[in-house]
Amino acid sequence: MLFNPTGLNECLQEWEDLEKDYQQVQETHRLYKHKLEEVSRLQDSCSSSIARQRKKIKDLNESLQECRAVVNPEDVNKIDEIQDSIKERSNVFFEMEAFLPKKNELYLSLVLGNVNVTLLNKQSKFAFKDEYEKFKLYLTVLLLLFSFTCRFLVTYRVLDAHFNFLLVWYYCTLTIRESILINNGSKIKGWWVFQHYVSTFLSGVMLTWPDGELYQMFRNQFLSYSMYINFVQFLQYYYQSGCLYRLRALGERHNMDLTVEGFQSWMWRGLTFLLPFLFLGHFFQLYNGITLFQMAQLPEWKEWQVLMCGSTFLVLFMGNFFTTLGVVYHKYMDQDKAKAL
Repeated sequence: MLFNPTGLNECLQEWEDLEKDYQQVQETHRLYKHKLEEVSRLQDSCSSSIARQRKKIKDLNESLQECRAVVNPEDVNKIDEIQDSIKERSNVFFEMEAFLPKKNELYLSLVLGNVNVTLLNKQSKFAFKDEYEKFKLYLTVLLLLFSFTCRFLVTYRVLDAHFNFLLVWYYCTLTIRESILINNGSKIKGWWVFQHYVSTFLSGVMLTWPDGELYQMFRNQFLSYSMYINFVQFLQYYYQSGCLYRLRALGERHNMDLTVEGFQSWMWRGLTFLLPFLFLGHFFQLYNGITLFQMAQLPEWKEWQVLMCGSTFLVLFMGNFFTTLGVVYHKYMDQDKAKAL
């Protein structure tokens, strides 16, 4: 219970206590600013040292490559050992830089300017990552329900526009959050991020598509596709999060790795369950692209959105299809290596 002074003496005593506490607050804040300045100097020093090490290692590696052609076999083994150490050191530098401020990439610079988005402790990084994961999961469920409503319950163009606007906002937000995660050490695959840029563009085109005969021809197919893709993303989230949790427990993955980073090298049973759903989703994208290009051949074709959406679906199909094929290929290669051992 807070102290509530009633008399003048009690008020004066309270003021004296507040003065003492105020002095302590000032001292604490002064120390805090001093530590911040010290941290800033250490960050600059560490960044400069890493950059200097990288440059010298690069020059050394080039020199070793030249020496490899003229030295005897015994010295070649020494060169191999040094180059292996160089590769390990690069990984260590990557871990270090995850806790150091760095210049924002072009996309973040356009959206946020030069604001420093590097989180300086593991707790903050994990909290941001967990928020990202929850955001993605909750929006996946919301979009699944929204697309179901538009597909089966309400046929209203304004509601469709709200759905497409939600998709645009969702994918834009994902790209921003993923860029921040990359700045903080997450090894998100390049195609995954690019796919979200493409999906943002696709959603924007669907948002601007005027209501008409062609839109109504494709509407139900697009909403069915949205329902299916969100369902697959829901399955994929739980498969990958379980896979990643076990790998972290075994100490085999970086703590800032995400469920979005692609399939892991094991849990093949779960992956074989998920693969048919993924390939069906890829061919659904191909089917959408073909349908839209066929619609563009109709005599009443007028809207530019038809060809734009068709081209975008084909880009998504090719990127996702070959990425998934690469995952399957690497998985079988890993199995063959394990059998050979």
